[in-house]
Amino acid sequence: MSEQIRNKADRQEIRLAGSGGQGIIMAAVVLAEAAGVHEGRQVSQTQSYGPEARGGTCKAEVVISDGPIDYPKVEMPDFLLAMNQASVNTYFGDLKPTGLLIVDSTLVSKVPTAKTVSIPFTKIARETFGTDLVANMIALGALGHLIQGISLESLEEALVARVPAGTEELNLKALRAGVKAAEGYDLKKLPHTVAEDEE
Repeated sequence: MSEQIRNKADRQEIRLAGSGGQGIIMAAVVLAEAAGVHEGRQVSQTQSYGPEARGGTCKAEVVISDGPIDYPKVEMPDFLLAMNQASVNTYFGDLKPTGLLIVDSTLVSKVPTAKTVSIPFTKIARETFGTDLVANMIALGALGHLIQGISLESLEEALVARVPAGTEELNLKALRAGVKAAEGYDLKKLPHTVAEDEE
């Protein structure tokens, strides 16, 4: 199990949101299996769709804990990954005061908090891999790096077990590209919130 620094509480709440077709559910499932199957932690993963299938709203949640999970759903995310502007507008209000907002700056132009990591996941996918379809794995790589509680090895193993046969290498490269994109962010140097200053 990874010995990297984790949140002060043993429970981490993570929400991933975007539109149908962006691979939000797949990213959440890989994240949950990396933490649960490969890191040996307690995990809960839930998901919901809007009334439309492709193009509608899509939300997936992962709860990771070192102990028993008494409630399986996210109430106040420690991390909110928003893959489009609508997701920011809809879910930012739930973010914990000390939480981190991570956005796809290709599709998000307005962010309501200073404590934000903005990475152009979709642009990286288009320019590096020639397809939008791996933006979710680039985002997952960045999210996994920023969470700091799940090893890249665990994410890679979970990814290979889940993605369609024949796409493993492409998706692994996308995952690593996301990690690289997030490496320039030092969470300790991001602006603090009032709640953090009071701790």
